Amino acid sequence: MASLAIVFGLILLVWSADRFIEGAAATAKHLGMPSLLIGMVIIGFGTSAPELAVSAMAALDGNPGLALGNGYGSNITNIAVIVGITALIAPIAVHSQVLRKELPLLLALTFIAGYQLIDGELSRLDGWVLLAVFFAVMGWSIFQGIRGKGDSLAGDVDTEIIDHPMPLNKAIMWLVIGLVLLLISSRMLVWGAVFIAQSLGISDLIIGLTVVAIGTSLPELASALAAVKKNEHDLILGNIIGSGIFNTLAVVGVAATIHPLAVESDVLYRDWTLMTALTLGLMLMGFGLTGRPRIITRLDGLILSLVYVGYASFLVSTMVA
Repeated sequence: MASLAIVFGLILLVWSADRFIEGAAATAKHLGMPSLLIGMVIIGFGTSAPELAVSAMAALDGNPGLALGNGYGSNITNIAVIVGITALIAPIAVHSQVLRKELPLLLALTFIAGYQLIDGELSRLDGWVLLAVFFAVMGWSIFQGIRGKGDSLAGDVDTEIIDHPMPLNKAIMWLVIGLVLLLISSRMLVWGAVFIAQSLGISDLIIGLTVVAIGTSLPELASALAAVKKNEHDLILGNIIGSGIFNTLAVVGVAATIHPLAVESDVLYRDWTLMTALTLGLMLMGFGLTGRPRIITRLDGLILSLVYVGYASFLVSTMVA
């Protein structure tokens, strides 16, 4: 039952998040919200709705390890797996000046998150600080977008949803249904993950870093593959950067404000360190090293994928041990 709850919970989570985004975007369009803000605020960060729902539900249930593992594990998965697989399919050219400004921003926010882990816990105050920084970054991104400085913080803007919204009554229906199913599916997923973790005698942190993180990152993978087909490379990185900022600040911040999170030392020395190294590596690839073009090559994608295989294998070995 727990395994089925995880499988169907993940499927329903991804589907309901998509319906919620479409309904919310169409409703906002009917209410006169500018297309720019719909793309940046609703659609741009909407792909991280599964991470937020699952981490909030886990925190409410008193499973902080699952909440934290989901947030950090999703960042690791996004860079190592999604960028890795996407680059293996087609090398990712980095054109946008804004993306190369926001990659260092993501790295800086990752260091802020690491500083908060040093004392072994994430308090409610830490959570509020993360949320305050998140809203400041969001405000900056919206301001830059309004001034026409370039791409928004979250690059995965689906213009089809904005330009051709569904009727208002249908939009509200999907908004409500999507939100309700999002909560139900996240509840199923958290219950199944915690039950299996307790049955096997492993920490919910490990489950959050692996199964749950991969599952909640499926919307980002879908967006990346769609961007590959359209040859819109900057949207791939924009999606990953926006999701990374959302996970680091909002997902972990919301979970910490709901329930203070006790942090195992492995989170800082293993998971945060890898997340930081991957972010730094992505930044170096985005800027371009001396003598090589600003492109994430197939070799880069292979390296990122192998890094995740090694990391996941190590986590599995700790479970077996």
